[in-house]
Amino acid sequence: MASKPPVPQAHPKKVLITGGAGFIGSHLVDHHVLMGDEILVIDNCSTGTASNLAHHGERVGFAEGNLSDVLNSLSGDDARFDQIYHLAAAVGVDLVLKDPIGSIRTNFIETDAMLDFALKHGSPPTFIASSSEVYGKPGISVFSEEDDSIYGPTSIKRWSYAHTKAIDEYLAMAYGEQHGLPVVVARFFNTVGPRQLGSYGMVLPRFVQSALDGEPLRVFGDGKQSRCFCDVRDVVGVLPRLLACPEAYGKVMNVGSDISISIIELAELVIKELGSSSTIERVEYSEAYPSGFEDLRHRKPDLTRLRSFVEFEYDYVLSDTIRDVAAFEESGSHIAEGAS
Repeated sequence: MASKPPVPQAHPKKVLITGGAGFIGSHLVDHHVLMGDEILVIDNCSTGTASNLAHHGERVGFAEGNLSDVLNSLSGDDARFDQIYHLAAAVGVDLVLKDPIGSIRTNFIETDAMLDFALKHGSPPTFIASSSEVYGKPGISVFSEEDDSIYGPTSIKRWSYAHTKAIDEYLAMAYGEQHGLPVVVARFFNTVGPRQLGSYGMVLPRFVQSALDGEPLRVFGDGKQSRCFCDVRDVVGVLPRLLACPEAYGKVMNVGSDISISIIELAELVIKELGSSSTIERVEYSEAYPSGFEDLRHRKPDLTRLRSFVEFEYDYVLSDTIRDVAAFEESGSHIAEGAS
């Protein structure tokens, strides 16, 4: 189903979105365009692509390059924004495993540069994107923001991503406490939808592409591990409301769906919704990931804190998202995107 479009504002805002050519970022751009805002996107296009923004034409400003370099080039009115969203980051387990050094540097250094920029240029409300990976492996199935984080050993590269996103959160909270920067941090849980590709291990687009090609859907382990998948269009709709809520400043909160589905059930649903002739193939983790890779059996967010600040319900159910991802794949739009 289609969600209600955002209502254009009487007083449009000037908005900076880092990582705005990526999957979540480009949908956030769409949302703010409909709100009538003036937008600048900064993206190095390492996992995003300018084609995600092409439908906006000159309506959206776009600066391609290293985030720190672009920020340093801005001055005066060009450096003043009413809102900032920082979504530029290394994403996906596969990318982290292939390039841990680049991922660590991106997630730590660029977040610090972004927060410092915001502080020096008017301290506008600033959003920092984090991840459910921050929870690590706490041995529970429902994750709440005040739960302890438990990580594996530093010899397991997978946990480097969780550490860097946790440092991002510490930085954001410190900028808020020490300098009064109005900052909100959101831990995303398995955001899915059109424009997301399976290149870096994202399970839903990988399943959808296999189903469209009539190839087996590869399910790792026994397939009984569960996740909660939230449509990106529902996710980006709540972010502006958080930045407009002063009570949320200085808070970390979960953002996602709290409806669980096992990975084997997800594979079955994809095959059913797309009328595919594909089968399901079980694959041992040892065949798909390096030795020592650890996966979580269950991951579900507690959304109590989020809903205490803003209204949040779902306009898209998973079957809607599956069909929309398939339509995107069949349109060929992803071909120009490379590994975004």
